[in-house]
Amino acid sequence: MKKVLTLILTFTVLAVSAQEKAKSQKVKKPKTVKTASGLEYTITEKGNGKKPLVGDKVIVHYTGKLTNDTVFDSSVKRGEPFSFKLGAGQVIKGWDEAFQLLQAGDKATIKFGPELGYGAQEMGKIPANSTLIFDIELLDVVEGIRAWDVKGKDTIKTASGLKYIMIQRKDGEKVASGKKVTFNYNSFLIDGKMFDSSIERGKPLTVKVGQGQLFPGLDEGLQLLNKGEKAKFIIPYQLAFGEKGIPPQIPEKADVIFDVEITDIQPIAAPPLFDITGKEAKSTASGLKYYVINKSSSVVKAEAGKTVKVHYSGYLADGKMFDSSVERGEPIEFQLGKGMVIPGWEEGIALMTVGDKLRLIIPYVLAYGEPGRPPMIPEKADLTFDVELIEVK
Repeated sequence: MKKVLTLILTFTVLAVSAQEKAKSQKVKKPKTVKTASGLEYTITEKGNGKKPLVGDKVIVHYTGKLTNDTVFDSSVKRGEPFSFKLGAGQVIKGWDEAFQLLQAGDKATIKFGPELGYGAQEMGKIPANSTLIFDIELLDVVEGIRAWDVKGKDTIKTASGLKYIMIQRKDGEKVASGKKVTFNYNSFLIDGKMFDSSIERGKPLTVKVGQGQLFPGLDEGLQLLNKGEKAKFIIPYQLAFGEKGIPPQIPEKADVIFDVEITDIQPIAAPPLFDITGKEAKSTASGLKYYVINKSSSVVKAEAGKTVKVHYSGYLADGKMFDSSVERGEPIEFQLGKGMVIPGWEEGIALMTVGDKLRLIIPYVLAYGEPGRPPMIPEKADLTFDVELIEVK
């Protein structure tokens, strides 16, 4: 079993000692129960504390043994409790199942085969295909993030199939396409398992709405809200992560749930287009066209194999901007000549020295080809990029 970092354990010990420990009483006639998975558990002391749910942090003591009574690990011996997030795959399957059966204050002995342990993998003192026995104690439960309660609230379905439930209404600025929106979210699978949370990370997400930066269901849902409002979105897989999902977190054809709160809305000032008045278009043999907007005096040239830092704004033929590092305030970095960007960029950036500004007009065959890149880039789309070479290293 993994050791927890000393600092984390120090805080864990303090947290446990600062709370009243759940009381427990010895079970006079302990009974062994076997679950459908093959886990055997015997509660030896019965507590009166909180029962953990998936997503809660549990603080535990344990001693792990092989069937010949060889002890391979013990938090009790170290004097340091162990903590983990229940149901998040941070521990072996037998543990994730067992601690959902207990409540704070319980002591138990659990036993399970390799399919719930380390399988055919040798793990330190634990031989491959080992049956494991643990004497465990659930010391405390720290409640994790819960999906918002929607009891008694109406569910509304949009034409696309998105469902939403308003949790908190508030008068304020409305989210709209093209605005920069900051929001907090907790996201769950339909079975209640949380797979992502801006709150848990302590960092809300900021995106430009209506520009393809989010999957369609969330992009649509945000535009139903005002600043300060909260809502639960039930998003069908077709509007989320699609048929394939994102293994291992998101299974195939997975409908997902997002609890969302809009914390800020800001207008976005589009970066100005480069002025090509009086400039002459040049062409390369490949079909790439470009205008030199600014020619610097630098001799540091972009070359294949070097890493370049570039600011850019990209436009469709109708003048609609589909992406901009300038708008984000974050230039892009990539290694030139390694196929990390579209061919028109590979060729165009290689024409530049540090400080140069060019407008690149890239035919679709040197961009995203016939398929394009929906939803932002349509089929056979010629693209225009205003680019500035910031650095070469």
